[in-house]
Amino acid sequence: MRRIVLGILAHADAGKTTLSESMLYISGALRRMGRVDHKDAFLDTYEMEKERGITIFSKQAVFSFGELEITLMDTPGHVDFSAEMERTLQVLDYAVLVVSGADGIQGHTETLWGLLARYEIPVFLFINKMDQEGTDQERLLKELQDRFGGECVDFGPERDMEEFREQIAMCDEEPLERYLAGRHADEEEIAGLIRERKVYPCFFGSALKLSGVEELLDGIAQYTRHPACPEAFGAKVYKIARDRQGSRLTYMKITGGSLKVKEAIEIRDREGRMTAREKADQIRIYSGTRYEAVEEAEAGMVCAVTGLAGTYPGQGLGTESASDMPVLEPVLNYRVVLPDGADAHTILANLKQLEEEEPELHIVWNERLGEIHAKLMGEVQIGIIKRIIEERFGVSVQFDTGQVVYKETIQRPAEGIGHFEPLRHYAEVHLLLEPLEEGSGLVFDSAVGEDELDGNWQRLILTHLEEREHPGVLTGSAITDMKITLIAGKGHLKHTEGGDFRQATYRAVRQGLKRAGSILLEPYYKFRMEVPAESVGRAMSDIQRMNGDFEAPQTQGDMSVLTGNVPVASMQGYQTELNAYTRGRGRISCMPGGYHPCKDAEEIIEVTGYDSEKDLENPTGSVFCAHGAGFVVSWDKVEEYMHVDSGWQGRNRDAGGSGSEAVPANMPVHTGSSSAYSEKELEEIFERTYGPVKRKKTMERRRTEGGSVSVAEYRPQKKRREQAEEYLLVDGYNIIFAWEELKELAKVNIMSARDRLMDIMSNYQGFRKMTLILVFDAYKVEGNPGSVSTYHNIYIVYTKEAETADQYIEKTVHRIGRKHNVTVATSDALEQVIILGQGGRRLSAQGLREEVELAMQELREEHLKESRSTRSYLFDNLPDELADYMEDMRMGKDSAD
Repeated sequence: MRRIVLGILAHADAGKTTLSESMLYISGALRRMGRVDHKDAFLDTYEMEKERGITIFSKQAVFSFGELEITLMDTPGHVDFSAEMERTLQVLDYAVLVVSGADGIQGHTETLWGLLARYEIPVFLFINKMDQEGTDQERLLKELQDRFGGECVDFGPERDMEEFREQIAMCDEEPLERYLAGRHADEEEIAGLIRERKVYPCFFGSALKLSGVEELLDGIAQYTRHPACPEAFGAKVYKIARDRQGSRLTYMKITGGSLKVKEAIEIRDREGRMTAREKADQIRIYSGTRYEAVEEAEAGMVCAVTGLAGTYPGQGLGTESASDMPVLEPVLNYRVVLPDGADAHTILANLKQLEEEEPELHIVWNERLGEIHAKLMGEVQIGIIKRIIEERFGVSVQFDTGQVVYKETIQRPAEGIGHFEPLRHYAEVHLLLEPLEEGSGLVFDSAVGEDELDGNWQRLILTHLEEREHPGVLTGSAITDMKITLIAGKGHLKHTEGGDFRQATYRAVRQGLKRAGSILLEPYYKFRMEVPAESVGRAMSDIQRMNGDFEAPQTQGDMSVLTGNVPVASMQGYQTELNAYTRGRGRISCMPGGYHPCKDAEEIIEVTGYDSEKDLENPTGSVFCAHGAGFVVSWDKVEEYMHVDSGWQGRNRDAGGSGSEAVPANMPVHTGSSSAYSEKELEEIFERTYGPVKRKKTMERRRTEGGSVSVAEYRPQKKRREQAEEYLLVDGYNIIFAWEELKELAKVNIMSARDRLMDIMSNYQGFRKMTLILVFDAYKVEGNPGSVSTYHNIYIVYTKEAETADQYIEKTVHRIGRKHNVTVATSDALEQVIILGQGGRRLSAQGLREEVELAMQELREEHLKESRSTRSYLFDNLPDELADYMEDMRMGKDSAD
């Protein structure tokens, strides 16, 4: 049986969910067709969706139609949830774009069309609501062809066959040549044209009345083809969610081979480096709220997998590569207003969990202001997020007025130099910052050979470039549209650690931004405005007032159409104004138009009040060392102190004197080689990176201002592995029934036996000083989400429903066994074999008993020894002569003797 993944996309209220319901009903997957207005739609499963009558989260349903198995993906239509929709596009084989026959092509419909083109997804069009008065099939088809191209072809049953063949032939050169030779395109050729996005079949009907839906399904069954899949395993992750028990679900499409339960999966980061190996505990095939647990998911199937902790949307598994960054992103930033008495850090951790599921939130903790910030698409999403936070975490939060998300880029290429050299630490990094075209984002590269800088250190520097949003120097906004290339660097054989290169890299970026001349960018909307002809003058005047631009207006009947670009900040609230002066006849649709130079940059910078020299979290200067002490050098003096010359020829051009043109003229520039807060800054940086300062008696001279340096011998070295931490995992009930005294106690009261074991393990940990985790089975407790708690100095784990202690221990050893020394105490022979295979060490129940007894014996001996050594006698502290005299007196001897 052929298998495809089919997505349903539409502007809000175009009838997308109704079409999904009708397709499921006609195929026999549903006995009764639900309705959005009746709040019983099969795929609107969340209470908030039923209340609002909109789709908020993407869902799937699996059904068969003839010889074709279809995984139907219903996506949100409201613009506020566009990011959820875009994530789903990564796994689609085909898409159905629903257009409202009553409203025609709207702004968000064009956004969807552009996204489908970007992801190269073949498209079927269904023009819905054709049962409403005023709809005209010919007019709508012409509008589609005018806006989307002549490749939009009517595939309805009442089409003119000769005209149909001619339109198919006009879509590409090869079918045109065959048509002119008297040969028509057959079914396989048409399917190929659709697959190559050279033909877009159009169907007309009414999903609510079940009109035209079966013809659409027939066309999908006839003209879709199952994509070729490699034999090796591959999968694309498109969504992270949690079920009602709190289990983390990784939604993915299997793009090659197959995935079996308990099969290990290599987890890679965004740069393709493997970070862990995790097991698929369960594979679920969802249809609405119901799911079927399967043993294996084959290529082409969409499934949800439990047991994976390191996955993220857009991630590629196996042979599949990671996706590019999404096109749609929020342009408004909101401050999260917490209720009185709420712990900000606890809420931050909860919001970070929510960010796993909604990556576009970009949850950020502003250390300087002590505030949590989030990025959101609009008012509707704000209401939904507030409701989710309250239901899941029991906290009622608010969001303040949204602020536009600005970005920063650079005017010209510049070299950024970062040096980090507190005592016994060393790293220097040189980066070349170059401006790119608008919309390019950030690109990172290295132009350094491994003979100049060790490859491990180069990869570490690139990781530090990619791991965070780097703030600009004008307003502290994120930087974009530039290429950052590593052009030189240096480490020390003994003193360089990974954290040193992080500090040097961050400082190099900041110093380069100061030298490159920064530009403030603001987000723009692409708009399409329809107004009555008599109001077009007012509309054009408004666009000019808002610093926007537009093309010459087009006339459509008694309406005029304006298209152009306008800053997001200016457009806020304009819909209300438009409705007022057009008496409700005006209509405007907006879609993201990218970032462009801000026309009110000086005003925005002044209002923001950001000073890059007072931002201690993101310093622009560097730290050097002389006479055994570190000192701060300001960004404009770093070149005088640097240890490496990258050889970049443009350095003199980018310096431009003081470099102060990189920031507004009214912003202060820190120029001294040291300052009143230099020592404080050094101490804060050091303690934040490495912990409290520990002074050593021996000091090593490395560099003096006179130029005598011992860093001439610096050469890269691989970072030493830190001493691994000791872990002991104990299978609680296994030990209880293996130790005779606990076994007898358990016959009377199992809780008493459990408490006794907890006391024994607590005493043992206090002597041996490892991290001890005591695991008890709770898998038979219905609805149990599992728990982790502390008992004095040890951790107590009760497993969740359907998870045994063996499974928990196996998963934990798999996760930490390669970085730490892990020992598992159990008498289960099979579990011992599995643990050995995971790199852990085994300890039998009897062996643990002997270890505990030995530890208690050593503890007693140390206690007795310490007690004897602390005894004090009367004559112990007297001088020898006086002590002898007192001893004679005690023995009754005459002193004259």
